Amino acid sequence: MKNASIQSLIDTGTNLYLDSIDPTLVAQNLEWGAVGATSNPIIISGLIRTGRFDKSIVDYIGRGQDDSAVCWSMTNDLVSDAQKEFHPVWERTKGNAGWVSFELDPLLEDPAVNLPHAERVASYISLGKKWAAGHDNRMIKVPATPAGLDALEELAAAGVTLNVTLIFTMRQYDLARDAVWRGAQRRTSLDSFKSVFSIFVSRIDQYTADNCKQLSPEAQGQYGIVNAKRIWTANQKFWKEHVTPLQQEIIFASTGTKNAADAPWKYVSALAGSDIQTNPPDTNAAVAASNQSFMRQVDTMVSESIAKELDAAVNVPDLEKTLMEQGVAKFVAPQKQLLQTIQEKRASLTK
Repeated sequence: MKNASIQSLIDTGTNLYLDSIDPTLVAQNLEWGAVGATSNPIIISGLIRTGRFDKSIVDYIGRGQDDSAVCWSMTNDLVSDAQKEFHPVWERTKGNAGWVSFELDPLLEDPAVNLPHAERVASYISLGKKWAAGHDNRMIKVPATPAGLDALEELAAAGVTLNVTLIFTMRQYDLARDAVWRGAQRRTSLDSFKSVFSIFVSRIDQYTADNCKQLSPEAQGQYGIVNAKRIWTANQKFWKEHVTPLQQEIIFASTGTKNAADAPWKYVSALAGSDIQTNPPDTNAAVAASNQSFMRQVDTMVSESIAKELDAAVNVPDLEKTLMEQGVAKFVAPQKQLLQTIQEKRASLTK
Protein backbone atom coordinates (compact mmCIF):
# COMPACT_ATOMS: atom_id res chain seq x y z
CA MET A 1 0.00 0.00 0.00
CA LYS A 2 1.43 3.35 -1.05
CA ASN A 3 2.08 6.07 1.51
CA ALA A 4 1.45 9.71 0.63
CA SER A 5 4.49 11.17 2.41
CA ILE A 6 6.92 8.59 1.05
CA GLN A 7 5.39 8.93 -2.40
CA SER A 8 5.97 12.67 -2.27
CA LEU A 9 9.64 11.97 -1.47
CA ILE A 10 9.92 9.55 -4.38
CA ASP A 11 8.18 12.05 -6.66
CA THR A 12 10.99 14.55 -6.02
CA GLY A 13 13.38 12.15 -7.77
CA THR A 14 14.76 10.30 -4.76
CA ASN A 15 15.42 6.56 -5.11
CA LEU A 16 14.43 5.16 -1.72
CA TYR A 17 16.50 2.31 -0.27
CA LEU A 18 16.07 0.50 3.04
CA ASP A 19 18.94 0.08 5.49
CA SER A 20 17.81 -3.44 6.38
CA ILE A 21 17.16 -6.81 4.77
CA ASP A 22 14.65 -7.99 7.37
CA PRO A 23 12.06 -9.81 5.21
CA THR A 24 9.13 -8.14 6.98
CA LEU A 25 10.62 -4.67 6.59
CA VAL A 26 11.59 -5.36 2.98
CA ALA A 27 7.96 -6.27 2.17
CA GLN A 28 6.64 -3.12 3.87
CA ASN A 29 9.15 -0.81 2.20
CA LEU A 30 8.57 -2.38 -1.21
CA GLU A 31 4.90 -1.52 -0.79
CA TRP A 32 5.91 2.05 -0.02
CA GLY A 33 8.06 2.24 -3.16
CA ALA A 34 11.57 1.36 -1.97
CA VAL A 35 13.80 0.21 -4.83
CA GLY A 36 16.77 -1.33 -3.01
CA ALA A 37 18.35 -2.25 0.31
CA THR A 38 21.62 -2.69 2.12
CA SER A 39 22.99 -5.04 4.76
CA ASN A 40 25.67 -4.97 7.42
CA PRO A 41 26.74 -7.19 10.35
CA ILE A 42 24.44 -5.40 12.83
CA ILE A 43 21.46 -6.17 10.61
CA ILE A 44 22.50 -9.81 10.10
CA SER A 45 23.15 -10.34 13.82
CA GLY A 46 19.77 -8.85 14.73
CA LEU A 47 17.99 -11.15 12.29
CA ILE A 48 19.82 -14.23 13.57
CA ARG A 49 18.95 -13.35 17.17
CA THR A 50 15.23 -13.46 16.36
CA GLY A 51 15.40 -17.24 16.01
CA ARG A 52 13.64 -17.16 12.65
CA PHE A 53 16.66 -18.67 10.91
CA ASP A 54 17.71 -21.31 13.44
CA LYS A 55 16.92 -24.17 11.06
CA SER A 56 19.42 -22.84 8.53
CA ILE A 57 22.07 -22.36 11.20
CA VAL A 58 21.63 -25.96 12.39
CA ASP A 59 21.91 -27.12 8.81
CA TYR A 60 25.20 -25.29 8.23
CA ILE A 61 26.59 -26.53 11.55
CA GLY A 62 25.59 -30.04 10.51
CA ARG A 63 27.68 -29.63 7.37
CA GLY A 64 30.72 -29.06 9.55
CA GLN A 65 31.02 -25.32 9.08
CA ASP A 66 32.88 -23.30 11.72
CA ASP A 67 31.45 -20.08 13.12
CA SER A 68 32.99 -17.87 10.42
CA ALA A 69 31.68 -20.09 7.63
CA VAL A 70 28.20 -20.16 9.18
CA CYS A 71 28.31 -16.37 9.46
CA TRP A 72 29.07 -15.90 5.77
CA SER A 73 26.65 -18.62 4.64
CA MET A 74 23.85 -16.93 6.56
CA THR A 75 24.85 -13.48 5.29
CA ASN A 76 24.85 -14.75 1.73
CA ASP A 77 21.43 -16.39 2.19
CA LEU A 78 19.79 -13.36 3.78
CA VAL A 79 21.17 -10.94 1.19
CA SER A 80 20.15 -13.33 -1.61
CA ASP A 81 16.60 -13.49 -0.23
CA ALA A 82 16.38 -9.70 -0.30
CA GLN A 83 17.81 -9.66 -3.82
CA LYS A 84 14.97 -11.90 -4.98
CA GLU A 85 12.42 -9.42 -3.62
CA PHE A 86 14.06 -6.48 -5.38
CA HIS A 87 14.89 -8.33 -8.59
CA PRO A 88 11.69 -7.23 -10.39
CA VAL A 89 12.77 -3.62 -9.75
CA TRP A 90 16.21 -4.39 -11.17
CA GLU A 91 14.61 -5.89 -14.28
CA ARG A 92 12.10 -3.05 -14.69
CA THR A 93 14.79 -0.36 -14.40
CA LYS A 94 17.27 -2.35 -16.52
CA GLY A 95 19.83 -2.31 -13.73
CA ASN A 96 19.49 1.25 -12.48
CA ALA A 97 17.79 0.18 -9.24
CA GLY A 98 16.81 -2.99 -7.42
CA TRP A 99 20.22 -3.51 -5.82
CA VAL A 100 21.03 -5.06 -2.45
CA SER A 101 24.44 -4.39 -0.91
CA PHE A 102 26.67 -7.09 0.56
CA GLU A 103 29.39 -5.90 2.94
CA LEU A 104 32.83 -7.51 2.68
CA ASP A 105 34.57 -8.76 5.81
CA PRO A 106 35.06 -5.79 8.17
CA LEU A 107 37.74 -7.71 10.05
CA LEU A 108 40.11 -6.90 7.21
CA GLU A 109 40.33 -3.47 8.87
CA ASP A 110 40.67 -4.76 12.45
CA PRO A 111 43.48 -2.73 14.10
CA ALA A 112 44.10 -5.63 16.48
CA VAL A 113 45.04 -7.85 13.52
CA ASN A 114 46.79 -5.10 11.55
CA LEU A 115 47.06 -6.93 8.25
CA PRO A 116 49.70 -5.60 5.85
CA HIS A 117 48.24 -3.15 3.34
CA ALA A 118 48.92 -5.35 0.31
CA GLU A 119 47.23 -8.31 1.98
CA ARG A 120 44.15 -6.23 2.75
CA VAL A 121 43.94 -5.03 -0.84
CA ALA A 122 44.31 -8.55 -2.21
CA SER A 123 41.64 -9.82 0.20
CA TYR A 124 39.17 -7.12 -0.82
CA ILE A 125 39.70 -8.04 -4.47
CA SER A 126 39.36 -11.80 -3.98
CA LEU A 127 36.39 -11.56 -1.62
CA GLY A 128 34.66 -8.98 -3.81
CA LYS A 129 34.90 -11.26 -6.82
CA LYS A 130 33.80 -14.28 -4.76
CA TRP A 131 30.66 -12.75 -3.28
CA ALA A 132 29.66 -10.96 -6.49
CA ALA A 133 29.87 -14.08 -8.66
CA GLY A 134 26.51 -15.28 -9.98
CA HIS A 135 24.52 -12.31 -8.66
CA ASP A 136 23.06 -9.76 -11.06
CA ASN A 137 21.54 -7.34 -8.51
CA ARG A 138 24.11 -7.51 -5.71
CA MET A 139 26.37 -4.58 -4.92
CA ILE A 140 29.62 -5.22 -3.09
CA LYS A 141 30.31 -2.76 -0.27
CA VAL A 142 33.94 -1.70 0.04
CA PRO A 143 35.00 0.95 2.58
CA ALA A 144 36.92 4.06 1.57
CA THR A 145 39.91 3.03 3.67
CA PRO A 146 43.37 3.06 2.07
CA ALA A 147 43.15 -0.66 1.26
CA GLY A 148 39.54 -0.44 0.12
CA LEU A 149 40.32 2.44 -2.21
CA ASP A 150 43.29 0.58 -3.68
CA ALA A 151 41.06 -2.43 -4.45
CA LEU A 152 38.41 -0.51 -6.38
CA GLU A 153 40.01 -0.33 -9.80
CA GLU A 154 40.59 -4.08 -10.05
CA LEU A 155 37.10 -4.87 -8.76
CA ALA A 156 35.46 -2.47 -11.20
CA ALA A 157 37.54 -3.84 -14.06
CA ALA A 158 36.40 -7.36 -13.12
CA GLY A 159 32.76 -6.34 -13.54
CA VAL A 160 31.90 -6.09 -9.84
CA THR A 161 29.15 -3.58 -9.03
CA LEU A 162 30.44 -1.41 -6.19
CA ASN A 163 29.03 0.51 -3.27
CA VAL A 164 31.94 2.51 -1.87
CA THR A 165 31.04 3.19 1.76
CA LEU A 166 32.41 5.17 4.70
CA ILE A 167 32.92 8.32 2.62
CA PHE A 168 33.05 11.52 4.65
CA THR A 169 34.97 13.99 2.47
CA MET A 170 35.38 15.19 -1.08
CA ARG A 171 38.93 13.82 -1.07
CA GLN A 172 37.68 10.28 -0.41
CA TYR A 173 34.94 10.63 -2.99
CA ASP A 174 37.36 11.86 -5.67
CA LEU A 175 39.76 8.96 -5.03
CA ALA A 176 36.95 6.40 -5.03
CA ARG A 177 35.23 7.72 -8.14
CA ASP A 178 38.44 7.98 -10.13
CA ALA A 179 39.52 4.45 -9.18
CA VAL A 180 36.12 2.99 -10.09
CA TRP A 181 36.12 4.85 -13.39
CA ARG A 182 39.63 3.67 -14.27
CA GLY A 183 38.51 0.12 -13.68
CA ALA A 184 35.28 0.53 -15.63
CA GLN A 185 37.20 1.78 -18.65
CA ARG A 186 39.11 -1.49 -18.71
CA ARG A 187 35.90 -3.44 -19.31
CA THR A 188 34.95 -4.52 -22.81
CA SER A 189 31.58 -2.76 -22.38
CA LEU A 190 30.06 -0.17 -20.05
CA ASP A 191 26.52 -1.44 -20.60
CA SER A 192 26.20 -2.98 -17.12
CA PHE A 193 28.55 -0.59 -15.30
CA LYS A 194 26.92 0.72 -12.12
CA SER A 195 28.51 2.25 -9.05
CA VAL A 196 27.38 4.18 -6.00
CA PHE A 197 29.26 6.25 -3.44
CA SER A 198 27.87 6.29 0.11
CA ILE A 199 28.25 9.69 1.77
CA PHE A 200 27.68 9.59 5.53
CA VAL A 201 25.69 12.57 6.73
CA SER A 202 24.60 12.59 10.38
CA ARG A 203 27.97 11.42 11.72
CA ILE A 204 29.49 14.60 10.32
CA ASP A 205 27.05 16.70 12.32
CA GLN A 206 27.97 14.69 15.40
CA TYR A 207 31.59 15.65 14.73
CA THR A 208 30.80 19.38 14.46
CA ALA A 209 28.67 19.23 17.62
CA ASP A 210 31.67 17.80 19.48
CA ASN A 211 34.49 19.73 17.81
CA CYS A 212 33.05 22.97 16.43
CA LYS A 213 31.16 24.36 19.37
CA GLN A 214 31.84 27.92 18.18
CA LEU A 215 29.33 27.51 15.34
CA SER A 216 26.21 29.64 15.53
CA PRO A 217 22.88 27.88 16.14
CA GLU A 218 22.01 28.50 12.49
CA ALA A 219 25.17 26.73 11.29
CA GLN A 220 25.42 23.92 13.81
CA GLY A 221 23.99 20.70 12.38
CA GLN A 222 24.29 21.87 8.77
CA TYR A 223 27.76 20.76 7.68
CA GLY A 224 26.72 17.16 7.03
CA ILE A 225 24.08 18.39 4.60
CA VAL A 226 26.34 20.96 2.94
CA ASN A 227 29.12 18.41 2.53
CA ALA A 228 26.75 15.83 1.04
CA LYS A 229 25.30 18.36 -1.40
CA ARG A 230 28.75 19.48 -2.53
CA ILE A 231 29.79 15.89 -3.21
CA TRP A 232 26.48 15.23 -4.99
CA THR A 233 27.13 18.29 -7.18
CA ALA A 234 30.63 17.06 -8.04
CA ASN A 235 29.22 13.63 -8.89
CA GLN A 236 26.60 15.16 -11.16
CA LYS A 237 29.24 17.18 -12.97
CA PHE A 238 31.65 14.27 -13.44
CA TRP A 239 29.11 11.85 -14.90
CA LYS A 240 27.63 14.53 -17.14
CA GLU A 241 31.09 14.70 -18.69
CA HIS A 242 31.57 10.89 -18.65
CA VAL A 243 28.21 9.56 -19.80
CA THR A 244 27.39 5.91 -19.06
CA PRO A 245 24.30 3.82 -19.90
CA LEU A 246 23.40 3.46 -16.19
CA GLN A 247 23.40 6.17 -13.53
CA GLN A 248 26.43 6.41 -11.24
CA GLU A 249 24.83 7.66 -8.04
CA ILE A 250 25.45 9.09 -4.62
CA ILE A 251 23.93 7.24 -1.69
CA PHE A 252 22.98 9.58 1.12
CA ALA A 253 23.71 7.31 4.09
CA SER A 254 23.65 7.75 7.86
CA THR A 255 20.39 9.66 7.46
CA GLY A 256 18.96 8.81 10.86
CA THR A 257 19.05 11.85 13.13
CA LYS A 258 21.27 11.79 16.22
CA ASN A 259 19.97 15.00 17.82
CA ALA A 260 16.66 14.50 19.61
CA ALA A 261 15.73 18.10 18.81
CA ASP A 262 15.76 17.35 15.07
CA ALA A 263 12.78 16.03 13.14
CA PRO A 264 13.38 12.37 12.18
CA TRP A 265 13.16 13.40 8.53
CA LYS A 266 15.68 16.28 8.76
CA TYR A 267 18.16 14.69 6.34
CA VAL A 268 15.48 13.04 4.22
CA SER A 269 13.95 16.44 3.52
CA ALA A 270 17.24 18.32 3.03
CA LEU A 271 18.56 15.78 0.50
CA ALA A 272 15.34 15.03 -1.36
CA GLY A 273 15.33 15.20 -5.13
CA SER A 274 17.98 12.97 -6.68
CA ASP A 275 20.02 9.80 -6.33
CA ILE A 276 19.62 7.35 -3.43
CA GLN A 277 18.65 7.70 0.19
CA THR A 278 19.38 4.57 2.22
CA ASN A 279 17.33 5.18 5.32
CA PRO A 280 17.09 3.19 8.56
CA PRO A 281 13.73 1.42 9.06
CA ASP A 282 12.73 3.84 11.82
CA THR A 283 13.44 6.83 9.56
CA ASN A 284 11.30 5.47 6.73
CA ALA A 285 8.55 4.65 9.24
CA ALA A 286 8.74 8.19 10.65
CA VAL A 287 8.51 9.64 7.15
CA ALA A 288 5.50 7.43 6.45
CA ALA A 289 3.77 8.72 9.59
CA SER A 290 4.84 12.33 9.15
CA ASN A 291 2.11 13.72 6.88
CA GLN A 292 4.93 15.72 5.29
CA SER A 293 4.99 16.65 1.63
CA PHE A 294 8.59 16.66 0.44
CA MET A 295 10.09 18.95 -2.19
CA ARG A 296 13.38 18.84 -4.09
CA GLN A 297 16.08 20.34 -1.86
CA VAL A 298 19.24 18.55 -2.92
CA ASP A 299 20.46 21.43 -5.06
CA THR A 300 19.42 24.19 -2.65
CA MET A 301 22.40 25.36 -0.60
CA VAL A 302 22.63 27.25 2.67
CA SER A 303 23.32 30.97 2.56
CA GLU A 304 26.80 32.11 1.61
CA SER A 305 27.38 33.46 5.12
CA ILE A 306 26.52 30.11 6.74
CA ALA A 307 28.70 28.25 4.23
CA LYS A 308 31.65 30.55 5.01
CA GLU A 309 31.12 30.09 8.74
CA LEU A 310 31.09 26.31 8.36
CA ASP A 311 34.19 26.25 6.14
CA ALA A 312 36.09 28.45 8.58
CA ALA A 313 35.18 26.26 11.56
CA VAL A 314 35.58 22.72 10.22
CA ASN A 315 39.02 21.14 10.02
CA VAL A 316 38.32 18.73 7.17
CA PRO A 317 41.47 16.57 7.51
CA ASP A 318 40.77 16.10 11.22
CA LEU A 319 37.11 15.37 10.49
CA GLU A 320 38.10 12.63 8.04
CA LYS A 321 40.72 11.15 10.37
CA THR A 322 38.38 11.17 13.37
CA LEU A 323 35.34 9.80 11.58
CA MET A 324 37.33 7.14 9.75
CA GLU A 325 38.82 5.92 13.04
CA GLN A 326 35.34 5.82 14.54
CA GLY A 327 33.92 4.33 11.35
CA VAL A 328 36.42 1.48 11.26
CA ALA A 329 35.68 0.72 14.93
CA LYS A 330 31.94 0.69 14.18
CA PHE A 331 32.75 -1.48 11.15
CA VAL A 332 34.79 -4.09 13.06
CA ALA A 333 32.92 -4.42 16.37
CA PRO A 334 29.58 -5.53 14.85
CA GLN A 335 31.33 -8.28 12.87
CA LYS A 336 32.87 -9.60 16.07
CA GLN A 337 29.43 -9.43 17.68
CA LEU A 338 27.95 -11.34 14.75
CA LEU A 339 30.51 -14.10 15.21
CA GLN A 340 29.68 -14.14 18.93
CA THR A 341 26.00 -14.47 18.05
CA ILE A 342 26.78 -17.48 15.84
CA GLN A 343 28.84 -19.01 18.65
CA GLU A 344 25.94 -18.56 21.07
CA LYS A 345 23.51 -20.07 18.57
CA ARG A 346 25.82 -23.07 18.12
CA ALA A 347 25.86 -23.64 21.88
CA SER A 348 22.07 -23.31 22.28
CA LEU A 349 21.02 -25.26 19.20
CA THR A 350 23.38 -28.22 19.45
CA LYS A 351 22.95 -29.20 23.11
